[in-house]
Parts: sequence; C-alpha cells; structure tokens
Amino acid sequence: MLKGQLCTVRHLLTADLNTFIALANDLPSRGDYFSSQFKSPETMRKEFMQNGFVTEDSELFVVEDQSHHIVGVITHFKSRTPTSREIGYRLLEPALAGRGYMSEATQLLVDYLFKVHVWHRLELLMAPANAGSVRIAQKCGFSEEGTLRQAFFINGRYQDVRIYSLLRPEWERGR
Repeated sequence: MLKGQLCTVRHLLTADLNTFIALANDLPSRGDYFSSQFKSPETMRKEFMQNGFVTEDSELFVVEDQSHHIVGVITHFKSRTPTSREIGYRLLEPALAGRGYMSEATQLLVDYLFKVHVWHRLELLMAPANAGSVRIAQKCGFSEEGTLRQAFFINGRYQDVRIYSLLRPEWERGR
C-alpha cells in the first residue's frame, strides 16, 4: 500500500471487485482519451481470481480517496525495452479532475518503481490534447520526448500520442 496526502494506491481486493468493474466499464466516464472497448464482468472476475491483476508483465492498483472510495486506477506494464516500464492511469470519477489525485498516485507509483525495482526508465503516453495528463507528467518530473504519429486507435480514428519519460538518474536528482 502506498499512502499519500490525498490518496492511497493499493492492490484491488475481492471486496472491491464489483465496484471496480462497474467503474472501469462506465463508458461515459472514459471521455475523449480512452478506448470504448471494455472487458466483460465475467472476464474481469476470472482474471482477478487467477492473478489479482498482478503478473510479471503488469500490476494494477486502485486509487482511493481518504474516505476509502475508489476514484481511479493506475498500472505499470511491460514497455518496448527490458529496462523500462510504462505507467497508465485513469480517473474513474470525472468530477474529481484537477484535484491532484492522479498526480499524487503517479508520484507514489514512480517512487515505488524506482525504489523497489531495477527499472531505468518510466514512460507515460498520452493524447497531445490531454492537458490534465500533460500536467501530471510535468508535476512528476517527466520530460517530453516527442510524438508517435497515429499510434492509438480511439473512438473510431487514429490519434497521435505524446511520449514522456523519466530516467532513474533524473528521479534520484529530484529527490
């Protein structure tokens, strides 16, 4: 469990599963930057029972507020190179946008990944127009590297993706 001032980042518990599935599959809350594809509740339950959404290739956490309500999800997963991980996140309660939950959750996860694992590079990928995610990357010390042209297919069209990275030495200097 990773505890911050605003939120806690923790693994999903069996008691959370129904709430998590409902929030994760709420299509209107996905906005313009997330795919409208989703997994069936049965598939999600089966996957959770098999591995708790934790494998060698990925690890999923929920983000909960101080009242223990799940407000988001954050994950890290295998990236393009063996020394890097990609971080992905989603605020599940759009009304909470701009309050710092995902920035704090991202910083907590970054610190965890660099303290506990040997990763050298962490990456964030986002739509160029996603101002909230750009702010998160900047607050957490990530540097913009460039644009992957038409790399995501979301809402029926190909979209550019901006890539940000944070290297272990940069994180160490920022501590």
